[in-house]
Amino acid sequence: MIFVDGLPFSLKSSSSSSSSSKSQPSDLLVALMEHQVLVSATHSFKSIQERKISASMDSKLITSSNSSRYVYLFQREYATVDPSLVHYVGTDEATTCVGVVIRNRKNGMTSVSHMDSPKIVDIGFSQMLALVVDHNLDADLDVHLVGAFEDVSPNHASGRSISQGKRDGYSIPLCRKIVETMQKRPEKFHVKTLCVLRHNTKYDSQGNALPIFNGLLVETSSGTLIPASFDKTSRCPDEIVRRLRVSSSHEDPSWQGKLLDTYDTKTDRFIIAPCSWTKHLVQIVLSLQSLSDSEILASCSTSPLAEGPEFVDNERRLWNYLIKNPDWRTTFPMRQPRVFERTGDGCWKRAGFSSQGQGT
Repeated sequence: MIFVDGLPFSLKSSSSSSSSSKSQPSDLLVALMEHQVLVSATHSFKSIQERKISASMDSKLITSSNSSRYVYLFQREYATVDPSLVHYVGTDEATTCVGVVIRNRKNGMTSVSHMDSPKIVDIGFSQMLALVVDHNLDADLDVHLVGAFEDVSPNHASGRSISQGKRDGYSIPLCRKIVETMQKRPEKFHVKTLCVLRHNTKYDSQGNALPIFNGLLVETSSGTLIPASFDKTSRCPDEIVRRLRVSSSHEDPSWQGKLLDTYDTKTDRFIIAPCSWTKHLVQIVLSLQSLSDSEILASCSTSPLAEGPEFVDNERRLWNYLIKNPDWRTTFPMRQPRVFERTGDGCWKRAGFSSQGQGT
């Protein structure tokens, strides 16, 4: 169930907390978007300067141990981290996706996911909560949602059309599914940040909608949420393979409706679960290779005008890997996971390999 400002939230209770409009919202998402406590919290979050993260981390993220341990997540991945082992966890590159943070107030256990479809929300929440709740349904869980800018025209994405419109784009259905899932589950979800849709949208000089933030970073010891973006060196380990799993998981029945297993909480290791791909996917990639940059954006992105400058290059690097490795068993022999261990200097190395796996 959803709580706001310490109180259970419902459409009925929202009438006293939302704006004084004569017509009260009939949609849970709309009501939360209009709740004054959450509007104020979102404004406060948006006033924080975005942190740019590199592999070495900036000086403000260095801890007393002088070696910050962090976990980075790609699209459709999730990780639950122990604050005694990991200082920060984050994700970025979210346009129509949502970065979801769930943190247990009592023990600091924190789960973060990069949700990209309503189809993975139900099972995804169960995956995230497995180690955060630890069978205690009375645990107070702080929740933050960041991402999913307003990807349809404001004329179709007003509060009224969120409830009634058919042209919902990608962001609205995902956000609606997330809040509805929280409301129907038995756990106590204290929504602290709701920086999505119109609260996370700006416009360029030509009137194109863009996300204000597309990433976040959580300090696990305190639960502090920071807007963040990551560079290539910090999106590790095993960048290309992890990106490839997003595309190939659609064809792999073992991952239907699920977030991608990536990180082992107890051992602080990346255990990148295997995913298979078909010759059909390789054929699709071969057909895409000749496309121009603008055609790649139009064909491969849910929000072509909102993608970062690295999007096309990332796609081409992924395709090159797939063409060189058309058989998934080369990447995941005997369908075994790829395991990466943290080194003393904060980098990652492949288990059983001597070279460090920063992003390859």
